Amino acid sequence: MDYRNKKILAPMVRVGTLPLRLLAAEYGADITYGEEIVDHKIIKCERRINEHLGSTDFVEKGTESVVFRTCDQEKNRVVFQIGTSNAVRALTAAQLVCNDVAAVDINMGCPKAFSLSGGMGAALLSKPELISDILTTLRRNLSLPVTCKIRLLKSPHDTVELARRIEKTGVDAIAVHGRYVLDRPRDPAKWNGIADVVSALSIPVIANGDVFEYDDFQRIKSATGMFGHIPRLSLPNKRLGSSRHIVLLVIFAFPFV
Repeated sequence: MDYRNKKILAPMVRVGTLPLRLLAAEYGADITYGEEIVDHKIIKCERRINEHLGSTDFVEKGTESVVFRTCDQEKNRVVFQIGTSNAVRALTAAQLVCNDVAAVDINMGCPKAFSLSGGMGAALLSKPELISDILTTLRRNLSLPVTCKIRLLKSPHDTVELARRIEKTGVDAIAVHGRYVLDRPRDPAKWNGIADVVSALSIPVIANGDVFEYDDFQRIKSATGMFGHIPRLSLPNKRLGSSRHIVLLVIFAFPFV
C-alpha cells in the first residue's frame, strides 16, 4: 500500500465501522481505517462468513457480538487498528485478520484513561523499547503494511528521535498528531512539530491536527511538507447528548484520539 497522495479515512471509536468506511470510499477515500480494537478483544473472536450481509464478521466466542466486520469490497483499502501493549498479542490479533484487511496500524497516540491504564495508546510513548518490539515483531511476521500513530513528546528532539527509532523498525508510514498527550482538541495543533519529523524521516509522515476544511489540506502540506493530512469534523455525539467534537481523521495522502 502506498500512502503518498491518497485520500484516507482514519478510525473513530463507535463510528468507523463498515457502513461509514464504505460511504467514505464511495466519496473518494482511497484508504479507510476501522475503529481501534484492543488486542484482548479481537483474539477472543472467531471468523465467520455472514452470507446474509455478504460480510466477514469477527464474532466474540460464546456471544453474537460482532467486534469487527468487513467485506471483499474494502479488502484492498481497509486498515485494522490495534490497541496493544504487548508484541505477542499484537501479532496474534493481526494474524487473525490479516487475510481480510489491507494493512494494520498500532495506536500510540490515544490519551484516554482506559488506554493509558492498560499501557496502550500514548502510554507507549514513554516505552521506546516496547514500541520497537511491537513494530519489529509485526514487520517480521506479516506481509501486510504496518503503520503507527504517535503524539508530540515534550521536546522536538525527543519526538524526532522516537520517530527515527520507529522508522528503523521498517514501518511503511507514521502518523503524527500535532498535540501533546495532555492537550485537548481545543488546543491548537503544533504543525511545526510535525514538520520536524517530516524533515528527519524518509518514510511517509501523516499529519494530524487542525485541518477543518478542504483548503486546510494545502496549508498544512505547505507548513509541514508531509504526505498526508487529517481534518477534524464535528459530528453529533448522541451518546453524550451533545455536539461535542469527535475526531475524524481523513488523510489526503493517509487517526480519533
